[in-house]
Amino acid sequence: MVVGLVGCGRWGRHILRDLVSLGCEVPVVARSEESRARAEEGGANAVVADIASLAGVDGVVVATPTSTHAAVLEQVLGLDVPVFCEKPLCDDADAAAQLAAHAPDRLFVMDKWRYHSGVLELAAIAREGRLGAVSGLRTVRIGWGNPHDDVDVVWVVAPHDLSIALEVMGGVPEPQAAIAQSHDGEVLQLSGLLRGDGWWQVLEASGRSPERTRRVELHCDEGVAVLGGGWDEHVSIFREGVEEERIETPGELPLLAELRAFVEHLEGGPPPKSTAAEGASVVAAIAELRRLAGIA
Repeated sequence: MVVGLVGCGRWGRHILRDLVSLGCEVPVVARSEESRARAEEGGANAVVADIASLAGVDGVVVATPTSTHAAVLEQVLGLDVPVFCEKPLCDDADAAAQLAAHAPDRLFVMDKWRYHSGVLELAAIAREGRLGAVSGLRTVRIGWGNPHDDVDVVWVVAPHDLSIALEVMGGVPEPQAAIAQSHDGEVLQLSGLLRGDGWWQVLEASGRSPERTRRVELHCDEGVAVLGGGWDEHVSIFREGVEEERIETPGELPLLAELRAFVEHLEGGPPPKSTAAEGASVVAAIAELRRLAGIA
């Protein structure tokens, strides 16, 4: 299986590692000296300078900066093969909708939290009604700084939490209200309230917190289920008057799991999560949260 990789930066090198571990041949589009070095060290079977040089591949993974996704995807989709794009689909709602309309069945978004074993357990708890009816989700994704220089922290972290809502509750909720902090033209943090069909989501995204937290809470009538961190392999259950219950959730690392799903799709298996339409709905929700917060 030959899977092209466009981009081999800080995150792309991990994608290359996992594709190679899955037995793929991986030609890499890398233009900077640093990216070319990462690709060569990571086991790329070829390093090329442009997307046109990927002709003949079975599929493509896009791991370029968010601000370039729309333009890169326009070129990659011309290869007429399935494409797996790192989240978010792009940073413009109109462009996302156009991409989804152009390639609804062969463009997918890499929402790795939809493959996290803890998130899958939360989805099962909600689906099976183990804690009664679901009231809503609270997601907290905070830390210090933003390692990306092309988009602000909201575009970096909020897609994760909306994709978690998609996995656990089956859809992306509609934004109702939002507030944000900005300084010198940079968005530092945003808190939003969204509403689904009979449930809510409270979302907190920040690059101005001295504490690094990745937390998902599923609030139900009979208790709360909590995934306390990205590296956690358990979900904690809290009920009134009952000791904390711990459900072990061992599983494959999410990045490897989602890439495995894409490779298996190229081999004739089912499509990976998330569809282009779902990716576009995440972009639209973030754009609306930004508008409500006055940072559109």
